[in-house]
Amino acid sequence: MKILIAEDDPVSRMMLQATLRKAGHEVTATEDGDQALRTMSAPDAPRLAILDIMMPVMDGIEVCKRLRALPGGERPYIIMLTAMNRSEHIVFGLSAGANDYVGKPFVKEELLARVGVGQRMLELQAALANRVAELEAAMEHIRVLQGVLPICMHCHRIRDDHESWQKLEIYLTEHSEATFSHGLCPECLEKFYPEPEPEPVPLLKKDKGLNLRAPARGSEDRQAKATVGMDRKKE
Repeated sequence: MKILIAEDDPVSRMMLQATLRKAGHEVTATEDGDQALRTMSAPDAPRLAILDIMMPVMDGIEVCKRLRALPGGERPYIIMLTAMNRSEHIVFGLSAGANDYVGKPFVKEELLARVGVGQRMLELQAALANRVAELEAAMEHIRVLQGVLPICMHCHRIRDDHESWQKLEIYLTEHSEATFSHGLCPECLEKFYPEPEPEPVPLLKKDKGLNLRAPARGSEDRQAKATVGMDRKKE
């Protein structure tokens, strides 16, 4: 993960860099608050920043306030670096919008643990943002289905948001969870697959005055023929 370090003390800055790089992080180091603010305001800025409170040009608390005041974009995770036993610095930093703090001189294990918490929080924020985007897209589809759909009066195709025309079943499949099964209503069955004229039925057997004839071809065969015909049209 990309991490920014803003620390004016060269020894502390080098120790922070070495610890984080050894843990596999990509580190950018600055010496004052102004450099830190410009780095964190860039489009490809690190997602996590470790800011020393006492720095020249601009202190860490002011950097934190200005970062939180930036419009839009993803909010970085900010860890304040402060001298131990200075509770007022901790309060000021958290009140300015910092997420966490680490005391100076820092303990490596504690530093990495707090950075790990920040990384997990950023991952959760990204997952939440993706889910919100998916829900907004789903709500947009619902609004489209609840509104007026332009449909061709002849072929019954629907015009989508991209000005292209789609078959009704394709459009509804893409914008809803509906599935389709094809069949024939009685009117279409009678119109497109009418019952044929009865054919002469041959006499099979005459026994005791009874004429036994072959069974007539009824409407049961028509639905099967219609289904076969529809399948051939699809091919």
